[in-house]
Amino acid sequence: MLLNFRQYSHEGEPLLILHGLYGSLGNWGAHSNFLAEHYSVIGVDLRNHGDSFHHPELNYPAMAEDVLELMNHCNIPSASFIGHSMGGKVAMELALSRADKVNKLLVVDIAPVDYAEVADGHVEIIEGMKALDFEEIKSRLDAGKFLENYILDEPTRNFVLTNLIRNDQGKYSWRMNLASIENNYHRLREKPIASTPFSKPTLFVRGSLSNYIKEQQKEEILEIFPNAQFEIIMQAGHWLHADKPQKFQKVVLDFLKEGP
Repeated sequence: MLLNFRQYSHEGEPLLILHGLYGSLGNWGAHSNFLAEHYSVIGVDLRNHGDSFHHPELNYPAMAEDVLELMNHCNIPSASFIGHSMGGKVAMELALSRADKVNKLLVVDIAPVDYAEVADGHVEIIEGMKALDFEEIKSRLDAGKFLENYILDEPTRNFVLTNLIRNDQGKYSWRMNLASIENNYHRLREKPIASTPFSKPTLFVRGSLSNYIKEQQKEEILEIFPNAQFEIIMQAGHWLHADKPQKFQKVVLDFLKEGP
């Protein structure tokens, strides 16, 4: 099964963009269009997200293999990657298992660590999405008001609502495979499998208001990404590319245009 993707341009070196949990390639549309002026950009819907296939299995080795299949389909021998959160872990998994396929790696606000003990609010998000009664809601506004009981943060709530779709009969549903995400959420909190360090250029970018990458994790990161650099975008949270888009784009271009 092939992942859904969108080719934004065909000129320049290949650049694949992988979204985070509950996301889709559409969330990165503005950045993809911007970067398409410089690179051959492909936006990807990871399995169980966006318009890609649904599957009961959801873990980083499987998702990395999906990306490999997509690269083979598009005749891409190797590419640079931008991966946010869950997508960052997919990109790291691919870099650590198939370094020959990854030229440069830019990881957005996630570390190659196990987040099993971290309270991140995703359990409440999933519970809220499960509890939403599609027979009762008549509009996106209704859904948003209901989810206020589960998702207190408005930007997060609005982000989750991008997955609400309506069929020709006017009935709402979730576009993502919520059952698989719930059943495999513990797998998404795991760290990538690191058998061999990835020594090519790598950049970890975090928001100053986010706690997904911590200062004390740098040593652990450098053990498996020995050529890693670190960048902080001030006054930005976990969705730093949305909070500070122009600053983020500058960081991306500066990194990708650096020599090897």
